[in-house]
Amino acid sequence: MTDTEAKTQMPARDKVVLPKLGPLGMLRWAWRQLTSMKTALQLLLMLAVASVPGSLFPQRPANPAVVTQYILDNPATGPWLDRLQLFDVYSSVWFSAIYLLLFISLVGCVIPRARLHWKALRSAPPRTPRSLSRLPEYGTMTVAAESSLTVEQAVDDAAQILRRHGYRTRLHAGDTDHPSVAAERGYLKEAGNLVFHTALIGVLIAVAIGGMFGYRAQKLVIEEEGFTNAELGYDAFFPGTNFNPDSLSPFSITLDNFEVRFDRSLTNYGSPIDFRADMTVQNTPTDEPRQEVLRVNEPISFGGTNVYLIGNGYAPVVTVRDGDGNIALQGPVASLPTDATYNSTIVIKAPDARPFQLGFVGFFLPTAMVDEDGVAFGSDPDPMNPQLNLNSYYGDLGLDDGNPVSVYQLDTSGLTQLNGRDMPDGGIVLGAYQTYDLPEGKGSITFDGLKRYVALDVVFDPGKIGALVFTTLALLGLIFTLIIPRRRVWIRVGKHDDGRTMVEYGLLARGEDHGLSKEAVRIGSALTKHWKRTTTESRQEKS
Repeated sequence: MTDTEAKTQMPARDKVVLPKLGPLGMLRWAWRQLTSMKTALQLLLMLAVASVPGSLFPQRPANPAVVTQYILDNPATGPWLDRLQLFDVYSSVWFSAIYLLLFISLVGCVIPRARLHWKALRSAPPRTPRSLSRLPEYGTMTVAAESSLTVEQAVDDAAQILRRHGYRTRLHAGDTDHPSVAAERGYLKEAGNLVFHTALIGVLIAVAIGGMFGYRAQKLVIEEEGFTNAELGYDAFFPGTNFNPDSLSPFSITLDNFEVRFDRSLTNYGSPIDFRADMTVQNTPTDEPRQEVLRVNEPISFGGTNVYLIGNGYAPVVTVRDGDGNIALQGPVASLPTDATYNSTIVIKAPDARPFQLGFVGFFLPTAMVDEDGVAFGSDPDPMNPQLNLNSYYGDLGLDDGNPVSVYQLDTSGLTQLNGRDMPDGGIVLGAYQTYDLPEGKGSITFDGLKRYVALDVVFDPGKIGALVFTTLALLGLIFTLIIPRRRVWIRVGKHDDGRTMVEYGLLARGEDHGLSKEAVRIGSALTKHWKRTTTESRQEKS
């Protein structure tokens, strides 16, 4: 008979019929899978893995200019990475989905476990097993007959000793000839586990509050300039989904001076040692100005808003005159450092120039040197010989079209180049306080001086205090879970025919407990010392 024939001849009563789940049953099954501890741990691991791209790729909320430059430098992969939201990891759809699923899973795990733990706290220790010798730790002892120790007194003594060791006890005396005491300790282990998972939910809520009601902003401030904490006063502003502009604290900041100290030793020549920004700040327009010092990792705080120093550079002061001889632009222009010696790229735009708008693009060298081929390069981060090297253009800069344009980029596709290294007139090379006249009478540019600037990161996160509190609670709960053992002890007492009191005890741990044997020795030693003292006192009374 083949297997197929055997299956067809199988009696109907031996066939297994699987019940149909149905829509409600499927939802119940999915909910149980989602709220299992295994799923919660997997989602927590997925959240950690999903955070990795935030460290590998520049993030738009932290530095949008770097993201824009990354996409321009990688035209093939950059747009695809942007579509996958890898430049906005923490606000992406897929990160938010994992975040919400983890939140639901933790809530579904904690509530049932909290109910079970509450019942366990209110319930008495379990009854004494019949055979204590089968437990992992087992011991016996005998109390001499002359001690006059009854089984009832022995059980009461054992219960008192266990309570002194932190156990909750339950007596099982009744009418039996072998009364016993059951004891249990380590309830804080499960409580610590619940605190840990509840605190994780609190951390998620605190982070969500920060993301919904907080904001992050960037501002570039040049020496002797400042700004007020207003949405329009920032270079970049990233509000939360439920952010209210009326909640902005009305503080103001002015950069008085910025100093950088560089290492001049032979081993680390040119490495920065200290950044110091001297600020004049006001909490409100009616408050008296006060002096503050801003350093790296030493923010200035305005209530719940912190101002961080995240970057710095040079801002050459230039004057641009147009073809009519009028000043089209005058003031400092920030340059973007490209290396440790502060060699920087710079873009200068003069949209008010007439009859044509003027634009300049090039680089700034704090300490310019010239090699044997006549090529200028920067050799030191301090401004010992500052120099501007520029190419000039004229035409329509595209600033009047209403489209957002970066101040650090110049689109030359619709402009006419006036000069450059590859042109007969050559490029513009300006030392301090020098002027260059543009070809064709289009105007001139003057290098008037040099200032420094700082890049500030302004952060308001209303959930950070809650995140700190819940993170601390999570660590405490995890410590309790790891160091507090869950143990049960049973002690049974009986009377021998010759008058001796026979005692046996057993211990059981919930989970792996390497200290259970030491606990057995400690309890046995405590019982022995107590009843030995009782026997000695009884003998003294008889004598």
